[in-house]
Amino acid sequence: MEILVVEDEEGIADFLSRGLEAEGYEVTVVGDGIAGERLALSRGPDLVVLDRMLPGRDGIDVLGAIREKKPLLPVIMLTAKAEVADRVEGLDLGATDYVTKPFAFEELLARIRSRLREAGDAPQTTLEAGGIRLDLLSREASRGELRVRLPEREANLLAHLLRHAGRVCSREEILAAVWGYDHDPGTNVVQVYVGYLRRKLDLPDDPVPIETVRSVGYRLRER
Repeated sequence: MEILVVEDEEGIADFLSRGLEAEGYEVTVVGDGIAGERLALSRGPDLVVLDRMLPGRDGIDVLGAIREKKPLLPVIMLTAKAEVADRVEGLDLGATDYVTKPFAFEELLARIRSRLREAGDAPQTTLEAGGIRLDLLSREASRGELRVRLPEREANLLAHLLRHAGRVCSREEILAAVWGYDHDPGTNVVQVYVGYLRRKLDLPDDPVPIETVRSVGYRLRER
């Protein structure tokens, strides 16, 4: 499990890093909000411990950016602000938990374990492979700066290819998984819908990495 700690007080950051690593976690520490937001969004931490008051960008703003892009990523906020209104604001804006300074490491560790368990039990709502990301709830597909909301059938087709990225999916398999057909050798519906995805997700000079495997089916190429 990887934990990203975004904390500008060196003593606290070092204390957390040593303690969490001793518990077997992989820990990355950064000391400002800009770097914290970048790493939270560009890498895949399992949980973020986020200070509220940070140089560069405030913790509340970082939290908002994380919630927009990664709504299920657990974020535990640390703050010296102990007022109820501050805690309520943080929770209302999407913090998974809220811990006030000073805090007992054992309590924070218990909260981390609890939030990681909850995240592990949550159903998967996004798929990502080959530079393509699909939100299963909104059916929004993204590729670089491109964002497009797909109709249900196209989203289901893309989801199947993403789940099996790197493997050739036969037309019969796709028909069964996406359309519920047992076998229909005469239909070209898979070809048609792959064409829809290619047109919607192609970028200039960078076609979508869905390969046609002649006489077999299709493969989403991993990168």
